Amino acid sequence: MTSGTVGVLALQGDVPEHTEVAASIVGPDHVRPVRTPKDLAAVDAVLLPGGESTTLSRLLDHAALREPLLERTRHGLPIMATCAGLILLARELEPSPHGRDPQTLGVLDVKVRRNDYGRQVDSFETKLEVEGLGKDVPAAFIRAPRILSVGPGVRVLARVREDPVLVREGHLWGLTFHPEVTGDPRLHRYFLTESGVLRP
Repeated sequence: MTSGTVGVLALQGDVPEHTEVAASIVGPDHVRPVRTPKDLAAVDAVLLPGGESTTLSRLLDHAALREPLLERTRHGLPIMATCAGLILLARELEPSPHGRDPQTLGVLDVKVRRNDYGRQVDSFETKLEVEGLGKDVPAAFIRAPRILSVGPGVRVLARVREDPVLVREGHLWGLTFHPEVTGDPRLHRYFLTESGVLRP
């Protein structure tokens, strides 16, 4: 049973893919794109897609969404952020050699290094064991960031070898990979259930 509306930050990146997965879970009438502060005010949870983090950060400001998103985050808005979305949430970025790092929101207590799993040709898929969800959850890593450290309030829900790849700090979820391209909706469903948008 759906009890809320899911927003997909629709500025750049894997917007159609996240929208399609969310709609398959809660129904298309309960999913809407977020492009303005008014859109943001009308949703109960947000998906932050992967894309290009520097571009996404710039577009947040262009759309006047940075401060409203920060304000709603402070008041408990559930967010699931994937790949570049995770970079936007991160408390800290390890500086890139070229020195053109995006301004993050600084709300998720992790330190992240951008594009640390290699270039596009180094992309790979694997199966994860996710705490609270089970084994064999597919994950696609595409120019993925690496989580270098997590704060004391952050739970690591999945790892690849020793690296955290799925973390949660209360209402904020950060994924270094792309669950929206695997054809498996379980992670989206898990997030929406935990956030109260979807009730069993």
